[in-house]
Amino acid sequence: MIKSIRFLLLGLFLWENVSAQKLPTDYVNPFIGTSNYGTTNPGAQVPNGLMNVSPFNVMGSSLNAFDKDARWWSTPYEHSNSYFTGFSHVNLSGVGCPDMGSLLLMPTSGKLEVDYHQYGSTYTQEVAHPGYYSNVLKKYGIKTEVSATTRVGVSKFTFPKGQANILLNLGEGLTNETGATVRYVSDTEIEGSKLLGSFCYTNNQAVYPIFFVMRVNKKPSKRGYWKFQRAGEKWENDWNKDAGKYKIFTDYTDQLSGDDLGAYFSFDVKENESLEVQLAVSFVSVENARKNLDAEQADFSFEKTQKNAASLWNNALSKIQVEGGTEDQKTVFYTALYHAMIHPNILQDVNGEYPAMESRKTLVADHNRYTVFSLWDTYRNVQPLMSLVYPDKQVGMIRSMIDIYKESGWMPKWELYSRESYTMDGDPAVPVIVDAWMKGIRDFDVNTVYEAFLKSATITDSTNKIRPDNADYVKYGYVPLRDSFDNSVSHAIEYYVADWNLAQLAGSLGKTKDAQLFAKRAQGYKHYYSSEYGTFRPILPNGEFLSPFSPLMGANFEPNHGFHEGNAWNYSFAIPFDIPGLVKLMGGKQKFVDRLQATFDKGYFDVTNEPDMLYPHVFSEIKGEEWRTQKLVKEILEKHFTNSPGGIPGNDDTGTMSTWALMNMIGIYPFCPGRPDYTVVTPVFDKVTIQLDKKYYPNGDKVTIRRQKAGAGDYIKKIVIDGKPFDGFKINHQTLVNSKDILIVTGNR
Repeated sequence: MIKSIRFLLLGLFLWENVSAQKLPTDYVNPFIGTSNYGTTNPGAQVPNGLMNVSPFNVMGSSLNAFDKDARWWSTPYEHSNSYFTGFSHVNLSGVGCPDMGSLLLMPTSGKLEVDYHQYGSTYTQEVAHPGYYSNVLKKYGIKTEVSATTRVGVSKFTFPKGQANILLNLGEGLTNETGATVRYVSDTEIEGSKLLGSFCYTNNQAVYPIFFVMRVNKKPSKRGYWKFQRAGEKWENDWNKDAGKYKIFTDYTDQLSGDDLGAYFSFDVKENESLEVQLAVSFVSVENARKNLDAEQADFSFEKTQKNAASLWNNALSKIQVEGGTEDQKTVFYTALYHAMIHPNILQDVNGEYPAMESRKTLVADHNRYTVFSLWDTYRNVQPLMSLVYPDKQVGMIRSMIDIYKESGWMPKWELYSRESYTMDGDPAVPVIVDAWMKGIRDFDVNTVYEAFLKSATITDSTNKIRPDNADYVKYGYVPLRDSFDNSVSHAIEYYVADWNLAQLAGSLGKTKDAQLFAKRAQGYKHYYSSEYGTFRPILPNGEFLSPFSPLMGANFEPNHGFHEGNAWNYSFAIPFDIPGLVKLMGGKQKFVDRLQATFDKGYFDVTNEPDMLYPHVFSEIKGEEWRTQKLVKEILEKHFTNSPGGIPGNDDTGTMSTWALMNMIGIYPFCPGRPDYTVVTPVFDKVTIQLDKKYYPNGDKVTIRRQKAGAGDYIKKIVIDGKPFDGFKINHQTLVNSKDILIVTGNR
């Protein structure tokens, strides 16, 4: 009997410990990156889901320090703001240009008010978890809760007794476009569309409609529309009492169109009565939005939706398990992994239909069709992360890119919802796909890939919008500065990276002459090196260097000659495929090391800037200098990546900054796209377990990276893989995924 009691007590003890263990979602803090221009939002969505439901607090009141109508602003939420005007549906995370952030859903109570300057409210009791957000509106005493499925946003509003109102504002949002249409289908359902697009203003013709269907779970006592009436001449205004005001339509529920309009539902509710709202979207049609709604929300069950969203996130985040480290470090890590899985997004509807690239013709996908390809950012680390941890998703993304080429004639550059924005530089689809190919992920049509890459690399006329400077680039081996503030050097550097990758692919496919051609073209970076300044320098059409010249010009995003969002210091070491050549060009190892170290010592390094985010890892390309990488990465992580709203140092760029942190935290970083290896750095955690997809990595189901401290320091003393000493600080991808245990011993330098 005593023995049985002991076993019972032991079982209870074990159960309590297991139940007390935190899940990965418990460590996610969606408020990280919502300040300090991180431009993330704490809204609800599922991994790579099309729908994101975010609190919108960037308009309508002087209480907000950051207002979308007073400055350049690209996110629906800022943590330091306090005036809430609704929930926006379908949002971008971490980007630097405004778009989306529309279909604003707002609950109010009391007399109906449709001007957001008036109906907005301060709020308290904010809570956010993966797949869930909630607050309490102070003005009304309304508790708001939102969650999401792949294509549907679900809201639950709990009201005080009296008149409750639910407003859908179709006139406001972050998008640069205006115009919407709405129609009541029944007392409890509306449908319509809104125009979006012109992301970053680079291609102002890249617009598209988003279609929606919205339902409420209770018949309203009143329903109708509102629309802002344009003011006319004084004599007109004398006759029109609604001129210059919002006109409320109480007796008209047919279709309504315009720039600044909305729909409302009013209800008589009891104390603490909850109303639920479902809002489904499609980029194909209203009919498809309704199919999405019927398939993903057959009934009203907010709690069920929330639990399912949390479960999906737990499954996705559990692919990497970490042990040791502080609670804050785990939060930073899992939030970063969470951010890395917000984009790209599933585009197709539940019936497989999606809008074809550019033509918008309705096609049917036989696999997930992804959208939101911020490739200039993500080729550096997000896509390599996908290859390692989520290879099935990576294949789906690559197949989507191939489909985009088949539909439009070009690979994506910065694609949004089947329109190309042409934002940022280079030919970034090349390093994304070549990197996956070189790591053995080859479940896609490589012949079509090569055809597409050859096209963008060789066409030299004005039809080549992927490489607009290709005529000069092919002729001279560099891009001359033709306009005072063009991005010629930045463009060329990205072309060199793409061509080096293309050479790797050509070589792998046995296309020897092509491989030689593109490898030679990639060496053109040497044209830009100015020994006078020790940096890259723009070249004029006559072949001479730009003069006068300052390598620091372009700091703080000021206009710059030849460089995009940075200066010469931010680009001059951004040749990851040929560090030995760069060392020789700059005068040898010691001069190179001193100059690179100076970028950190003098404050020239900018971790928020994609081209130079690899700088700390450049030291690991030089034998004997690897310690500098380990030191710098530790310092950058501790200083810039924290468990706070400002815990991302600048735009997250669809997960790129977050992935820089999380990859370095686990102890490996993908230094050069197309080169299938990782720089080994000091792990933050005692043990990291990466679950492997056996479909792509059949030799094992997981690999562990362990840190063993042999002293107080954080420098790597030795590496042991499966019990055998390992030489060097770069680990090949195949070695990584075919290993079971990687031990990194650290200590004093």
